[in-house]
Amino acid sequence: MRPYAAVFAASLIALAPVAGAQSPPAPPRAHASSWLVPILHGSGLLLGQRVAAMRLWPHAFSLEDGTRNLDHLGVAYTQPPVFDHRRRLFEWDGDRWEINFFGHGLMGSELYLRARQCQHGFAASLAFTAAGSALWEYGVEVWNSRPSVNDLLWTPLGGALIGELRFVTWELAASLPPTARGIVRALVDPFGELERALGTPC
Repeated sequence: MRPYAAVFAASLIALAPVAGAQSPPAPPRAHASSWLVPILHGSGLLLGQRVAAMRLWPHAFSLEDGTRNLDHLGVAYTQPPVFDHRRRLFEWDGDRWEINFFGHGLMGSELYLRARQCQHGFAASLAFTAAGSALWEYGVEVWNSRPSVNDLLWTPLGGALIGELRFVTWELAASLPPTARGIVRALVDPFGELERALGTPC
């Protein structure tokens, strides 16, 4: 073996423990083409919201009046989404702006964040959030109220805005000590951290 080759090999052997200590192997992450975790998370989110709405507002979200529910369904699929330009910003559908702005923004961010954490890009995560919003408006809430332009637009757009901020914070927390990292990530993404603790890959 030539002298410089021997020195190079010896240097690699000497530095291996240090490099290993400074750069621990990253935990495995879900393959970029996998949508299973975001879809299951989104399905649970929509179901949980539906059950919570029926508990909190039983009159507004009841499924007991079959005729009335079918009427809502017929109107939703034969008329455009609600948009009353005479109302204030984020109150175009008659709901309070706090519910529309914060509620739908946070709902969208849950869908968006889960897709981003499973290695999907901005565009794919935004499209996933828009699909989840449409499913909520035309498949879940449609039995009690007409879909809303505000909700269909702001849920994915606000969700991407809030969700990307949550995602960046969640990613940056990787550089923190273990305890601080766990606290920050639990605050930023409590449902996701619980799911990962139960074994989801992302």
